[in-house]
Amino acid sequence: MGTSKDGIRTVDANTLFDAVYEGDQDAVTVALRAGVSAESVDEDGQTALYLASVHDDPGVVRLLLAAGADPERLSCGADLPLCGAACAGHTGTVRALLSAGAAPDRPEGFGFTALNWAARLGDEETARVLLAAGADPDLAVPGNPAPLVCAARRGDLATVRALLRGGAGDRREALAEAVRLLRADVEREMTEGLLAAHDAQWGPDDRDRCEVVVRKVGEAGGVTVVVDLHRDGLPVAGEERGTAHGAIATLLERESGVATPYGELAARALRDGVRGRGGDNWTESVRTLLQCAGEETLQAAVAWCAPGDPLRRVFGTEVLGGLRPVDADCVPLLRELAAEEGDPALTAAAVDGLGSHGDPAGAAEILRRAGHQDAGVRAAVARALAGGAGVGAEAGSGAGAATGTAIGPRSAAVAALVPLADDLDPAVRAAATTALAAAAEDSDEVRAALARRLTGPSPDVVAEAARGLARRGDPRAVDALAGLLAEAPAASPVRVKALDALTYLPDPKLRRRLRHTRPRLR
Repeated sequence: MGTSKDGIRTVDANTLFDAVYEGDQDAVTVALRAGVSAESVDEDGQTALYLASVHDDPGVVRLLLAAGADPERLSCGADLPLCGAACAGHTGTVRALLSAGAAPDRPEGFGFTALNWAARLGDEETARVLLAAGADPDLAVPGNPAPLVCAARRGDLATVRALLRGGAGDRREALAEAVRLLRADVEREMTEGLLAAHDAQWGPDDRDRCEVVVRKVGEAGGVTVVVDLHRDGLPVAGEERGTAHGAIATLLERESGVATPYGELAARALRDGVRGRGGDNWTESVRTLLQCAGEETLQAAVAWCAPGDPLRRVFGTEVLGGLRPVDADCVPLLRELAAEEGDPALTAAAVDGLGSHGDPAGAAEILRRAGHQDAGVRAAVARALAGGAGVGAEAGSGAGAATGTAIGPRSAAVAALVPLADDLDPAVRAAATTALAAAAEDSDEVRAALARRLTGPSPDVVAEAARGLARRGDPRAVDALAGLLAEAPAASPVRVKALDALTYLPDPKLRRRLRHTRPRLR
């Protein structure tokens, strides 16, 4: 605030900028109501709206927009609020700006568009929001490639998928970039790029003041390589890339009608070693093999399962377990692999495969592994018992179920699942709870096992247990469902499960009251 000649404190643009910096919506409101323009700029020419956008404060952004701030006005003559928000990964702010009329494809001073920034960062959520608002997935501005190429270079499979769903058509350059990086040393390439940019700014003689810091961060789809350049101990530049280039190449080839050789698919799946099992490169290769399944796929999977490279055997077993329709050669081989003593990862993959095929011949081998010392194998047993009608039919009395799995009364499968639902490993507990919740059997033992899962750190497990009890008409489900609906964010998987469970409650007034429980805003 300023001070008038009468000593009265006044509100000026500095007051507004202080409030924006602090994210103080009340102070922003006071300044705007006092007449400070929402289009105010600071001494550097930076607009209040741009500042709020890069600081990720959607509330302040909405206040400025409501007060007349132009979402299309450049800050400092070059920077767009929408691009600033997208560059920083602020999806909520991107939504607010788009709702106020920000053009999704307008480039800012250096030629970047918001979608280009989202693709470069591997920000799938922001990319989806921009695409839904009409952003062109094939737009390449001078000096910058199309978003699909940026996402492929970033090594982010989810963003590549979002762009393809959004209509990205020209895949050739993105595919070529993914294949190139699949064979490149990503860490070295990023390091050389950062040092070249440093030399252009400070000169090569300044390198003695620099240090390259590399980190590898494990994430759901694989590993992200982060390279930072420090100068005099302070970070001055950085870049990061995922390592899903194999998966991206496989996806783009499949979408383009290009048949990838089976050997190449296996190599891409195995390129990251044990740490890559189940990651994007692995999963996309399996998906492609199963989509083109036939005799050739079967023979390749059988060959990969032969004694030799342990990881290749696991890969082949996973492919074998997913083949459809069931081939006569699959189940016997999966049973042999599940019976092997040694590699728990191979055993787990074989058990998963037996459950996926649902052949009664595999039931005994699955049940025999219920007490395995490896948690991954026990979790596979729980998943297998949840999945196959044949498993339940052989293990129990043969009675089917109208809903859920075909596990008959007092079945051996349920007898195995009850202790697994109390397992010390959270993944085993989750898989077994899901299986018990869907099972046909209704007994005091099953209800008690589900009731024990109504408390715990995982809302998803609580939701599965509550749904299982609700299916059985057990009143203990009601309080759990009420708690879940009050706490779970709107549209979250947990809330969806809880709402689904309400259909089993007999009291229509109770169902209606719980269904209209207002979710918390997060």
